[in-house]
Amino acid sequence: MLWTIAVILFVLWALGLMTAYTAGGLIHILLVIAVVALVIQLLQGRRAL
Repeated sequence: MLWTIAVILFVLWALGLMTAYTAGGLIHILLVIAVVALVIQLLQGRRAL
């Protein structure tokens, strides 16, 4: 589920690059959230093994 959220946030960030002049700060926050979600998912996956 975290992968799905991360992908959605990454896509929103990529789309936001086209409108960087209107919502630049929000788009970068979405990118940070996507990266944090991926890191959390990777760390949880390694602990489970």
